[in-house]
Amino acid sequence: MARDDDDKRNFALRDTTGNETSVFSGRTPRQAALKAARRLDTAPSEDDADETELRLREKGTKKVHIYDGWAWEEEAPDDSPDWMPDEITEANVSKKGIEHLEEI
Repeated sequence: MARDDDDKRNFALRDTTGNETSVFSGRTPRQAALKAARRLDTAPSEDDADETELRLREKGTKKVHIYDGWAWEEEAPDDSPDWMPDEITEANVSKKGIEHLEEI
């Protein structure tokens, strides 16, 4: 079945013991992983950021998307709106692979 462009999928963030602690939505697993990465401890710059493994299980499936994610603080752009803080959190992720669970 093809997905509509507006279809959001839900991805549960799993810890090392398999507990699902948070849910992030997005059209793609990468979009959800970027949202999860922005919640990580931030570094002063991208070069100083430590990578953290993010494991996101797509709800309704046995697929776990595995990413390395990192976050850092950056100054807001000059043309940012008034409500935006002076320092913002940026994030990036790198996909490591997909794992298939035996049971949920």
